[in-house]
Amino acid sequence: MKKLINAVEDVVKEQLEGMAAAHPDLLKVHFEPNFVYRADAPVQGKVALVSGGGSGHEPMHGGFVGLGMLDGACPGEVFTSPTPDQMYECARTVDGGAGVLFLVKNYTGDVLNFETAAELAHGDGIKVQSILIDDDVAVKDSLYTAGRRGVGTTVLAEKIVGGAAEAGYTLQQCADLCRKVNQYGRSMGMALTSCTVPAAGRPTFELGENEMEIGIGIHGEPGQKRLPLATADEITAMLTNEILDDRPYTRTVREWDNDKGEWVEKELTDEPFQAGDRVIAFVNSMGGTPVSELYAVYRKVKEICDGKGVRIVRNLIGPYITSLEMQGCSITLLKADDEIVRFWDAPVKTPGLRWGV
Repeated sequence: MKKLINAVEDVVKEQLEGMAAAHPDLLKVHFEPNFVYRADAPVQGKVALVSGGGSGHEPMHGGFVGLGMLDGACPGEVFTSPTPDQMYECARTVDGGAGVLFLVKNYTGDVLNFETAAELAHGDGIKVQSILIDDDVAVKDSLYTAGRRGVGTTVLAEKIVGGAAEAGYTLQQCADLCRKVNQYGRSMGMALTSCTVPAAGRPTFELGENEMEIGIGIHGEPGQKRLPLATADEITAMLTNEILDDRPYTRTVREWDNDKGEWVEKELTDEPFQAGDRVIAFVNSMGGTPVSELYAVYRKVKEICDGKGVRIVRNLIGPYITSLEMQGCSITLLKADDEIVRFWDAPVKTPGLRWGV
């Protein structure tokens, strides 16, 4: 294992210290428990957005704290869910009186711990809502989750809903928009290599020199299938066509009801893509893939979308939801109506994403 670390047990702490030193105008870091929050938090009268998950996926989530995105982020140890006390204390810190929206990737530990934090926050009189992101079309019921995993759409949701919160949306409006973004978004990823978790000291899985894994998760979970290495165009076509051809996916989710003070179940069904749709296209590096290769992938994504009458109106290309140093990529397509495009274009200023300011 070759990594720029000192001691394994200090990896997350020292990375957070570096982030706080590099961006004091944008964010602050609280330790014991660990969480990142906006330098100007709490913003009075604004809905606060909080997300989180295991470290190792940077810049998500801490790198998306700031104007127009998240108010707080809770980093666990590498590939390990943060704890309820992190989420609860973060929510208390950033609540400006308009409520807190939790954006939760669908991994079992994240889901359970955010549910506990929501109940604790409600007990303190904080209005809270929790929306699940489950956009991975590759597999259902993987190692870390029941149902589809939460991946690339998370980044897009944090930007779009963050813009809406900045514009004065209420907690319920932010929750409704976040739910819509999740239902409109689909993602799929692949790996050329594994990654090495510092605490393990060895690759999470083994891939031969001429092998690739299609449909991996962001923690190195197994994918759909292991195949001989293919060309960039062939790989892109596998991922993009599976996203565009995905059928409506129906599942039951749990959301917090502030009036009842309890969890309620909702049945949601995603809408399929069809000719005439506008989309935001997100081509993401898993951490070890250069941006130049991502542009080759994007070129093919656009060609396939054009051929199916799906028009890309915005794009994002680069390493935004990573898996340490894994080589590979993921593709996310998000159906984009006027509301989504408006808040995608809204100003944002975070360490990991900024425009319009």
